[in-house]
Amino acid sequence: MAQVSAARYGKDNIRVYKVHKDEQTGFQTVVEMTVCVLLKGDIETSYTKADNTVVVATDTMKNTVYIMAKQNPVTPPELFGAIVATHFIDTYKHIHEAEVKVKVHRWTRLNVDGKPHPHSFYRDGSETRNVEATAIEGKGISIRSAIAGLLVLKSTGSAFHTFYRDEYTTLPDVYDRILSTEVDCGWTWNTFSGIGEVESAVPKFDGAWETARKITLDTFATEVSPSVQNTLYKMCEQIMAAVPEIGSVDYSLPNKHYFEIDMSWHKGLKNTGKDAEVYAPQSDPNGLIQCTVTR
Repeated sequence: MAQVSAARYGKDNIRVYKVHKDEQTGFQTVVEMTVCVLLKGDIETSYTKADNTVVVATDTMKNTVYIMAKQNPVTPPELFGAIVATHFIDTYKHIHEAEVKVKVHRWTRLNVDGKPHPHSFYRDGSETRNVEATAIEGKGISIRSAIAGLLVLKSTGSAFHTFYRDEYTTLPDVYDRILSTEVDCGWTWNTFSGIGEVESAVPKFDGAWETARKITLDTFATEVSPSVQNTLYKMCEQIMAAVPEIGSVDYSLPNKHYFEIDMSWHKGLKNTGKDAEVYAPQSDPNGLIQCTVTR
């Protein structure tokens, strides 16, 4: 006999924009998010018996996100995600777990004539600030915060050599190379008992994000990297030392390769080794280095 062993459903790609207008200063602050809501609970019969009475419509989820954004702060995203997730398990008694993913897009205030403009912004990159908040009935709220899509490159200060070799290996040892990656860095907070604990932690969320971002960028730039693996681990160590309230840090770093182009066939032109200046960026295949570090 067949049975449902796992099921969840929800609304993805809910686009939300909120503006805060300071009437005294005339300055406005904007936040743009993409939200995903996924629900679990006593919903098996909607799959097995076409029983829609247990289905909270995904359109209802969309409307709920808009209303929650109107009635509550949307920053930091950890708080907003926890508020929305808690709403679903508190409101619908047959829903026992709600996962809310929040992706915050970058809007940076414009400067005009050296002064911040009150209501104009620009998108200064594809990097996003991400949050996954999961409320589980009777167990509390788990939150993972993350930096995603942060593209970085350094033109020297990276090496990769003395790696394992066998009959399938063609890669030469490299003592100086270009290092580029798209950072996906996440940190998981110790479980919160409820929304009150999340609210108490609000001052820590922005600080942790700023700290993790600074450690990532500073370590990437300044370390003479022996490998992506080792550099990644050092980043994790520093973030965990700086933020005692988190239980783990994880990174996923795809290696964006830049290959030397041998031009010796053209009049003996030197463009390899110490003479390399022109490279061919490669989209794929690429290395992918991942690690999770816990206490």
